[in-house]
Amino acid sequence: MIEIPSRLEGKQFQLYHLEEQLKPMGYTIGGGWDYDHGYFDYKIADDVGYQFLRVPFRAVDGQLDSHGTTVELGRPFLLAHKYQRGIDDFADVGNISASFNQFAEPQDPDATVPERYISVGKALVQELERRLLD
Repeated sequence: MIEIPSRLEGKQFQLYHLEEQLKPMGYTIGGGWDYDHGYFDYKIADDVGYQFLRVPFRAVDGQLDSHGTTVELGRPFLLAHKYQRGIDDFADVGNISASFNQFAEPQDPDATVPERYISVGKALVQELERRLLD
C-alpha cells in the first residue's frame, strides 16, 4: 500500500453527488463498504492480480444506505493484490459453497505496487482534486 497525500482529505460531500462525479470517471464503490465507511476504487491494471487507486470515505451523518448522507474523504492510496496461478488448494468444492467461493485466494493481498503505477496513481489523484475542488 502506498498512500498519496491529497487536498481531498477531510473534505465533505453528499455521497450521491460524489457518485455522480466519480462513476463516469471509472470509479466504483468497492465491495468492502459498511454502513459507516467505504471506498471508491479505480482499477489501474490487472497484472497477475490487480492494482488500483482506493479513496476511502466515512459517513459523517447517517448511514451509507440512507438518502442524503454526507461523507468525508480520507487519504487515497494505491493497493495491489497478487493472485496465485493455478488451482486454489484450499477452495471449497461442495455444490453450495462452490457457487460462492469461485475464485482463488490472494497469494499476496497487500502486494508491492509496481513502480510504474505510482505516477499513474498520483495523476489520478490530481485529476480527482481538479474535478472535485477546483
